[in-house]
Amino acid sequence: MKSNIALIALLASGFMASAQADAIEAGIAKYREMLQDGNPAELFEMAGEELWTTPRGPKQATLEACDLGKGPGVIKGAFVELPKFFADTARVQDLESRLVTCMETLQGFDAAKLAATSYGKGEQETLRDLATYVSGQSRELKINISQAHAKEREMYEVGKRLFFMRAGPHDFACATCHAEDNKRIRLQGLPNLTGNPGDGIGFAAWPAYRVGNGQMWPMQKRLNDCYRQQRFPEPKYASDATIALGVYMGVNATGAVSIAPAIKR
Repeated sequence: MKSNIALIALLASGFMASAQADAIEAGIAKYREMLQDGNPAELFEMAGEELWTTPRGPKQATLEACDLGKGPGVIKGAFVELPKFFADTARVQDLESRLVTCMETLQGFDAAKLAATSYGKGEQETLRDLATYVSGQSRELKINISQAHAKEREMYEVGKRLFFMRAGPHDFACATCHAEDNKRIRLQGLPNLTGNPGDGIGFAAWPAYRVGNGQMWPMQKRLNDCYRQQRFPEPKYASDATIALGVYMGVNATGAVSIAPAIKR
């Protein structure tokens, strides 16, 4: 009899914990929905739109001829197909690395200097705003990352290995937090990025405005912070490693609807 009571109590406790977690998640979702109407990302998006058409750099040119994968100047639909292989650079590029290429070739900026600039300073602010603007032009479109080219498939495999690679002082990997369903840190749900976590979740939500620190984060900054939390060395901006992770997560998110630029806690 006592064992039956203990079993019932255990089951009830598990049910209550699950119900409480669901209630918390629903509350967070409602909070985000309320914030979305006044998402500060719109300000960065507007700044990026102006930067796109403003002559800048040593060549005093605009970015209106920038090819993001759908032809010169075509923005709508480009974001949800990146990263992808570009023949002119002979490499797979994500949105930010491709913007660097356009700023170098069209406007005359030094790509190495752009990549070496700290986040939130100088031309890194420009890249942040441009990425926010471009991503917004594909809002509510479905993620569709190509695997047609051999280098795209190679980057997916590299990204997969990096995702599961455990290292650093805490023996962490990306998979430590993002390879199982129903995991969370405090009140923050952790999406399972080994598959399609759903519309507007994980890969399909960045760039995003972080309410907690009042900052706009493109994907490169998001990955940088993940590595920081794992106590890994800081990855180089727009490195092949970060792009490979983007390919892995993006392909896994195929079919998810992009809500970028989103808003986060």
